Amino acid sequence: MAAPDKFPLSPFVHKTAQKPPSKIRPVSMALGRSKYNHERESMTMSLIEEVNEKRREIRTDGYAMSVSEWMSLYENDEVDIHPEFQRFYRWDDIQKTNLIESILLGIPIPPVFVSQRSDGVWDVVDGLQRLSTIFQLVGILKDEDGNVEPQLRLSGTKYLPSLEGKMWEDPESPDSELPSELRLIIKRSKINVSIILKESDENAKYDLFQRLNTGGSSLSPQEVRNCLLVMINKEFYKWMLELSKFEAFQECVALSDRPLSESYDMELILRFMIFSLIEEEELAELKDVGVFVTEKMTEKASDPGFDFDMWRSIFESTFTKLRDEAGENSFKRYHVEKQKFLGGFLLSQFEVVAYGVAWNLHKGKHVEDVSQKISAIWSDERYTNWSGSGVTATRRLKRILPLGREIFDA
Repeated sequence: MAAPDKFPLSPFVHKTAQKPPSKIRPVSMALGRSKYNHERESMTMSLIEEVNEKRREIRTDGYAMSVSEWMSLYENDEVDIHPEFQRFYRWDDIQKTNLIESILLGIPIPPVFVSQRSDGVWDVVDGLQRLSTIFQLVGILKDEDGNVEPQLRLSGTKYLPSLEGKMWEDPESPDSELPSELRLIIKRSKINVSIILKESDENAKYDLFQRLNTGGSSLSPQEVRNCLLVMINKEFYKWMLELSKFEAFQECVALSDRPLSESYDMELILRFMIFSLIEEEELAELKDVGVFVTEKMTEKASDPGFDFDMWRSIFESTFTKLRDEAGENSFKRYHVEKQKFLGGFLLSQFEVVAYGVAWNLHKGKHVEDVSQKISAIWSDERYTNWSGSGVTATRRLKRILPLGREIFDA
């Protein structure tokens, strides 16, 4: 027999415990669960609707094409590989030879992504170097000016050492030509193509290009933007390229070879146009600077009303002023104790000085004592506290951009 409870419940408590649970509480809980399930279903449906909507905006097709077909498209101007991109993509002859070796050995080649324009021509979104290498090998690749590039001369590889010195055609040395059997293998090899059809949203190819060419890409962020810019508005890209050659700008930024090779000068020009005249309300909403710069570039390059003359005037007057008064010290750190400028280019100083001077010149104000004001910012805690390591670009810009406008307001 079970032992009785040490402290038996009173009859009232026992009776209460035997009653069925109150109906009010289950109804309340049921209503809560119903509301939760309804919200969850709404969120799920919202996500599904978003996916379905975006899938409708992007229409694609795809199939395999022989190298010979790719060559025909290129020669008939039915595929645009954007020769301007060549300055950003850096494949050496070894990498090019490795691609040809892969084709000869039957190793699958990654697909080429293209976007179909309204005129039916394919814009190459990803696969430029693969196609360029093939076109250079067979002697049909053209540069930006429409001149045919020299044929690719192959190198020997681990598996095919006899490729050393081989070319597609070499009238002066027939022994250096690839055997006709190997040329047929190359021409008949297949490369898959994924096509964003012209019915897709206009921005789809730009988004795809950015996704495929960031992260593991060897391109710098600005080189990716440059490629996007060529696709969006080639004339805008050429205009920016002209600005980058402005002598006063080059003297002031005084960049070394490496940042120049990665188009950092173009990034500085782009940032100058985006942030020099930005309203503080918009600056306050700034989040990821890199994303913001890319979005603003796309917006400006797509704007038919963009004022090229105004921006050229602001750019040239700003850097002429800086060159005349500060020269190569415009964006260098000022050592307060040693009382001299040291080191190389500093982006945070560019943001204070270039944007501040441009803002005030555009407002019709006289900007004076530039060199002294540049050195003085290194004694100003409002700059030094927000320009050091550990401060994100987003937080820094919100603080020092208004400061630059104040400093250079005569």
